[in-house]
Amino acid sequence: MQSIFYVEITDTYGEDANYSWVKRFKVHASSALGAIRKVSTETGLNFRKEWDSGDLIRYDSTQCAVCAFLSGYEDHAEHYSNVKSLK
Repeated sequence: MQSIFYVEITDTYGEDANYSWVKRFKVHASSALGAIRKVSTETGLNFRKEWDSGDLIRYDSTQCAVCAFLSGYEDHAEHYSNVKSLK
């Protein structure tokens, strides 16, 4: 059974998300790990899990000062511009 995940990728300043730029994805995958793997393939970045609060998971890039936030996809995310769909 596939679920839909929402992923935001942004730059970091220190260890904090900076949001000077952001890329957004709507990802169809069977798990959070499957979703971040699809995003990794799309962006060419490798990620490792930094923390998991239950509703939100943060991944940090192993290559550069970039992080990704993964959560369940909600319809309210539709109002964001440039959300790329990955299936």
